Amino acid sequence: MRGLDLKTFALMNHVANLRGGSQPILARAEDGELYVVKIAGNPQGPNLLFNEAMGSELFQSCGLAVPEWKPLRLTDAFLDRNPGCWFQTAEGSQRPQAGWCFGSRYLGGRGERILELLPGNSFKRVRKLSSFWRAWLLDIAAGHADNRQAIFVSCPDGFWNAFFVDFGHLFAGPKGEQHLPFQASRYLDGRIYVDVPSQYLQEMHEIARCLDTKRLWRCVEALPEEWKTATALQAFARSLDRLSGSEWIAETLDTMLHAVEQGRQHERERQQGREVSLPVLRFGVQAAGVGKGCDFECAGYSACA
Repeated sequence: MRGLDLKTFALMNHVANLRGGSQPILARAEDGELYVVKIAGNPQGPNLLFNEAMGSELFQSCGLAVPEWKPLRLTDAFLDRNPGCWFQTAEGSQRPQAGWCFGSRYLGGRGERILELLPGNSFKRVRKLSSFWRAWLLDIAAGHADNRQAIFVSCPDGFWNAFFVDFGHLFAGPKGEQHLPFQASRYLDGRIYVDVPSQYLQEMHEIARCLDTKRLWRCVEALPEEWKTATALQAFARSLDRLSGSEWIAETLDTMLHAVEQGRQHERERQQGREVSLPVLRFGVQAAGVGKGCDFECAGYSACA
């Protein structure tokens, strides 16, 4: 686990506030690295930090690329020095409590171009594009109550690597009470779901046999106790039960394939005789959420939840 069995670090410098319902911040920790940080007691719900941590672990255990994460120490000294990172509520500014917070390694600032959205005609330059199918399957199993988010990191050869981010709405959401249709957890641009190779479909069928549920539960045990609410643990257990069932995976994959084909047919009918406009390249929401005075490129991955 990339969590509490590793050396942990305290937050040192508050760099910027990021937009999003959980009011995340960009901060530098004692290890010198930048992290997108989500803090306990945030306005979205008590399960958010558990969901972020175990969503990252679940996706990584199934072979998907996610940013490295760590539990980071939020100290009283840091909070006293940085009232700008306190929660903003209808009643005014609210000071968070010191303790453990979730830190997802910030992937910007190393010279690569980082985007949240690509035009559809650039999807062919995304490596492992079929991984979006696997991510959707995991999101359905985990009861993801939001659309799938990813960031795209440029490579010197002109290709892009996709990293899956933002797991706060997994496991029935930050409060453990949201239940949405399976289509809700798709990546918003359906064109990213290219025709999936039969070999890759077979590999997804093998998740039930290969998933190391014992390791995942050991990860849960290592989390801070205050992150492990009853609703989060119950939703996580349901997710693993689904992914451990070959029949559930087969039926869900059939449903996903049918839904994508229906969507393509609808789009073909809608576009007959009409010019299709493509979404433009744009930077991730971190750039939009950073205030003036930031001394490095803050385009990065989504911190919306």
